[in-house]
Amino acid sequence: MPTTDIAPAWLRHVAAELPLQLPTDVRDDWTARLHDLLDEVPYTGGLFAVHVWHAETVLPLLAEAAQEGQAAVFAAPGDLHRAAARGRASDQETWRTALTPMLLHLYDAAYDRVGAYTEAHTGARDYALANGFSVAEADGYGHEYAQLSSDANARACAEAHALALGPALARAYATDECEAYAETFPAAQLRAVLRALTEHGDPAPAARLAEGLISALAASRP
Repeated sequence: MPTTDIAPAWLRHVAAELPLQLPTDVRDDWTARLHDLLDEVPYTGGLFAVHVWHAETVLPLLAEAAQEGQAAVFAAPGDLHRAAARGRASDQETWRTALTPMLLHLYDAAYDRVGAYTEAHTGARDYALANGFSVAEADGYGHEYAQLSSDANARACAEAHALALGPALARAYATDECEAYAETFPAAQLRAVLRALTEHGDPAPAARLAEGLISALAASRP
């Protein structure tokens, strides 16, 4: 039986998702290295590796990709993850307060603005053309509508995710419960991180995240 089959659910979910996002020329090698690592010492470290991975890889990459002045939202969660990795627990309210601005930023950055804008522009332009607008007027109307709607939808998406995930992640982190963390859908969070990084020009975010996870798991070994 592969060792990942007896790993915590959160690790199984992330370990199943990451290879799907990796370039084909590194996918098999990374998967083999992960299995070798877990075969040596099965992972039993609670959320230690999660804290190390976020503090040393996930949040720094997101901060690096953030626009000027926006990286500050990653500072407080990073501090809490580093403290947790050192054995200093924080309560749920402290986690929730730190996580909410970060989640708002993450899911706003991960929103598919290009796709949403294109769809909204096409629909609004076609509506305007059908109602007597000239081609130029219809195109302008389409762009105006697309800008307003895509920004509003991005905010709504970010707020919904922050509202749902913030308390759930805070509880998981404060209690160090693997099952509670698995219930926050870490693979879906990983996809959001990848979208946010890709949207901001990172050419190979999955490879960097994958290497960071290997390092975090290695650091958890006794």
